[in-house]
Amino acid sequence: MTDDAAPGLPDLRASDADRERVAEVLRDALAEGRLDMAEFEERLEETYKARTYGELTPITRDLPVAGVVPPPVVSLNKEPPTDGSWAGRVVGGEGSSTWAVAVLSGFQRRGRWTVPRRFTCFAFWGGGEIDLREADFAAGEVEINCVAIMGGVQIIVPLGVDVVVRGIGVMGGFDQGPSDEHGHPDAPRVVVGGFAFWGGVGVERKKTRAARRQEKLDRKAAKRELRAASRDDAHDARVRMLEGHKDVLRGHRHGHASGSGSREEQREHRYED
Repeated sequence: MTDDAAPGLPDLRASDADRERVAEVLRDALAEGRLDMAEFEERLEETYKARTYGELTPITRDLPVAGVVPPPVVSLNKEPPTDGSWAGRVVGGEGSSTWAVAVLSGFQRRGRWTVPRRFTCFAFWGGGEIDLREADFAAGEVEINCVAIMGGVQIIVPLGVDVVVRGIGVMGGFDQGPSDEHGHPDAPRVVVGGFAFWGGVGVERKKTRAARRQEKLDRKAAKRELRAASRDDAHDARVRMLEGHKDVLRGHRHGHASGSGSREEQREHRYED
C-alpha cells in the first residue's frame, strides 16, 4: 500500500486482499535486498495485524511499487585492460637503457621502459633483475646479453613472448625453466645469450601485475556472488517457513471457528430433543 492507495480514507477497513498486496511488496523488497530478514518479519507481522488503510500505508512508505524503474546496475568488477596488439608495443628507437652493471651490488630494469635491440648486463658478486612485462620493444627481436660471474641475473618475460636461450655456463648455467607457453604471432622475440661462471641467468614467465590484480578481483567477486546466492537461498527458505506458519495459523483459526459452531449446533440439537 502507498499513500495514494486510498487517499482521504485512512480509517477505511482493509481487506485480506489489501494485506496480501502489501505482503507481496515486502517479499519483493526482501528479494531485492531493500529489507533484511529482521525488517521483513517485523513489517510482515504489522501487515497481518493491520485493520485499516491508515495502518497499512506506513509499512511500505519507503519502498518502490510496481512501475518504478530501478536504478542502473553498477558493476564493481574492473574490466580487463584492452592492450591492443603486440605490434603496438614495438615502438622502434634506441631504447631507454642499453646496459647495466652490478659489482657487489644489484641493478633493476622494470616498469615502463623500452628494451633496446641489444641490452648488455654484467653481474660480479651481485645480481640484477630485468622485467619485460610492462616494457616496450625497440624491435621485433631484441637480444639480452648477460655475463654473470659469481652472481646472477633474473629475466622476467610476459606471457606470449617467444624466448630463445643461447648462453654458456661454466660451473653455472642458463635456466629457462619449464614452460608450455607458445609465443604470440605478433609478440616480439627475446634472445638471451652470454656467459655464466659460478653464477646463473634465469628466465621465467609471469603474468603482469594488472592481470594478477584482475584475477584477485574476479576471485573476490565470485566469492561475493556465492555468499549472496547463499543468503538469498536462506532468505527464501525463511520466507517459505514464515508463510507456512501464517497458513497454519490461519487454518487453526478457521478450524477453531468451525468447531465452535458445531458444538453450538450440538447443544441446540440436544435442547430440542
